[in-house]
Amino acid sequence: MAITSATSAIEDDKPVMLMPGAPRPGIVLESVSYAYADRKSPVPAVDDVSLTLTRGELGILVGPSGCGKSTLLRLVAGLAEPSSGRLSFAGASIHNLRSERRIGFAFQDPGLLPWRTVRRNIELPFDLSGLPKDRQWVDHLLDITHLGDWAGHRPRQLSGGMRQRVALARALATRPDVLLLDEPFGALDEITRAELNVELLNIVSDTATTGLLVTHSVEEAVLLGDEVIVLGPRPCQVRGRYRIDIPRDQRRDSRDTARFSEYCREIRASLEAR
Repeated sequence: MAITSATSAIEDDKPVMLMPGAPRPGIVLESVSYAYADRKSPVPAVDDVSLTLTRGELGILVGPSGCGKSTLLRLVAGLAEPSSGRLSFAGASIHNLRSERRIGFAFQDPGLLPWRTVRRNIELPFDLSGLPKDRQWVDHLLDITHLGDWAGHRPRQLSGGMRQRVALARALATRPDVLLLDEPFGALDEITRAELNVELLNIVSDTATTGLLVTHSVEEAVLLGDEVIVLGPRPCQVRGRYRIDIPRDQRRDSRDTARFSEYCREIRASLEAR
């Protein structure tokens, strides 16, 4: 795979001893495989995936349709059990994180409860877990998602982009360490999607959450990602990893630059390689 000055590929991670000042590992996958049960024989979906995402960063999964991106995300969420291998976050098991409500998940469909207001939808994770409501934090989420004036409205009164903001705020309600997003903006128009991309960058920076997002858009991957992880056809394997060295606060204004375009070109080349 060709590497230009604008793009750096990263080899599959191996567990290493951290030196003082080294980045802290966040999401860690060690030789993770997964196969769907079938009457005749298991159907491989994820094959020997190893990678580490630094804490506080946003990783992006891109790959062809049906390659296993969403399956990999479900494994990280603890919604499916790997056939082999290990997943952890900062040394803690994914199951512990999930039981402690330290994983937030948002899908392409916001899945809001129509009888609840915006505020009450955001507070839903507290009700489900029996945790006391952190109203000050909910107020902060309403503020950073620009929903403060809509807190008393119901989903039917909101635009598609606003409903997706509510889903994002809800995913962050219990202050999760890990935020997992499965094509959260895929159903939105291009203008709304671009606006929410920038807001997501600001939110991840503001909350210091470690995130993993699935998208089919290479441009969105480069705009959002601190690291872009390219997956090959099913069964899912890591084909290439790209470090995006454009500072987050410069991403929005860098989309028309040669540097941004070069990242996109290299990632597309990796996706299209046979």
